[in-house]
Amino acid sequence: MTLGGALRRYGPVALIAALLIAALASGAWRRLSLHELAMHRAALTLFVAQHPAASLLAFVGVYVLVVVACTPGPGFLSTAGGFLFGTWLGGAANLVSCTIGSALVFAACRTAFGDWAERRGGPVVRRIEAGFSANAFSYLLTLRLIPMMPFFATNIAAGMARVRLRDLVGATLIGTAPVSFVLAGLGSGLGDLFDHGVRADFHLFERPQILLPLAGLAVLSAAPILWRLARRRER
Repeated sequence: MTLGGALRRYGPVALIAALLIAALASGAWRRLSLHELAMHRAALTLFVAQHPAASLLAFVGVYVLVVVACTPGPGFLSTAGGFLFGTWLGGAANLVSCTIGSALVFAACRTAFGDWAERRGGPVVRRIEAGFSANAFSYLLTLRLIPMMPFFATNIAAGMARVRLRDLVGATLIGTAPVSFVLAGLGSGLGDLFDHGVRADFHLFERPQILLPLAGLAVLSAAPILWRLARRRER
């Protein structure tokens, strides 16, 4: 393989690894917290009010970068999207960002390792990869519906399997939409909590703007089980 061919094949994955290392080494990902959001609340809300389009584009850019770098933070950013832009616009920005970032990681892994299981994997790995590929959309949708599933793990696994880009994008749009809007709804209620000092006691969970989104997340946790049961009944 020529140097140019190696760069085209492994360059995108190397860039993702470099972004991850830089984020972890610098500690930048630690700034993605409610504490930081509360500290810079006034400046952020003022910038959004004065530059709505630019702030939205900047938010999407940061979100995509975090997803591509495979660092912790998508859940917080989904909440911050609701805080900055409201439930519906913030939720839409979350969904678009997740989909773009996932497609980029998928494409990079597919280019570098798309035939790894077929070339290097043993019989068991090949059987798992074949089963994943044969039911790609169902598998991906189930994984996307699990709120606590690491986002980057699904992107990488899909890139290493024989999965079509349209299956990844479709499953991400459908499966990530509920949690994107639920977390945005949670974020939209943070302003009132910041006004009261964000006291972490049980009274915080009595507030409708917090209780309802959390109830939505609880329902979403059961969604994969219901989806699998529905699929079995169809078969």
